[in-house]
Amino acid sequence: METDRPDPEIMALLAPEMLIPAYAQGIFPMVQDGELMWFRPRRRGLLPLDERFHVSRSLARTIARGRLVCTIDRSFDDVVRLCADRPDGRQTWISPEIRLAYARLHELGFAHSIEAWPAEKAGPGEPAGGLYGVALGGAFFGESMFHTVTDAGKVALVHCVEHLRKRGFTLMDIQWTTPNLLRFGAYDVPHRRYIAMLLKAIAAPVRF
Repeated sequence: METDRPDPEIMALLAPEMLIPAYAQGIFPMVQDGELMWFRPRRRGLLPLDERFHVSRSLARTIARGRLVCTIDRSFDDVVRLCADRPDGRQTWISPEIRLAYARLHELGFAHSIEAWPAEKAGPGEPAGGLYGVALGGAFFGESMFHTVTDAGKVALVHCVEHLRKRGFTLMDIQWTTPNLLRFGAYDVPHRRYIAMLLKAIAAPVRF
């Protein structure tokens, strides 16, 4: 379809040499109604990577049962595509340009995905849930999450937090808090404090 063709002007603005410095300054893009927009919220949503991160008892039981298993970077393109899909068929901010731009970041080692699969068929095929984001130093910027199986996205999120902890990350940016993420302990910080936390995290000598 013609509407699925990426806009070359938007693609130029979403080149890695534009995106990476933007993230390093706390700025991120979205495409809405064919228009590229850049955001830097006055209050930033974060997910704690310490003991404040909360996993409900029911979700902990789901994880313990082992019915879903997680992988890293096994199916990045599928995760982004599935995050973009909506049951009602409406367009999301994850436009064709966004998908191509983040696929490029993935090729360069900056963007990553976490996939959750039914244990009995952990690939090939499509994951049952997952998320993707951008990593710079010890900062991870969560972009979007999806699920087609109950709790699969949440299981992927828990796996992501555990992975970031093990690798020494100190900041998980979620852009804005939502009721779903508040249940995990998400909180807001003012922009000035966020930038201080961000600069410190980016300087950390860790890798995803």
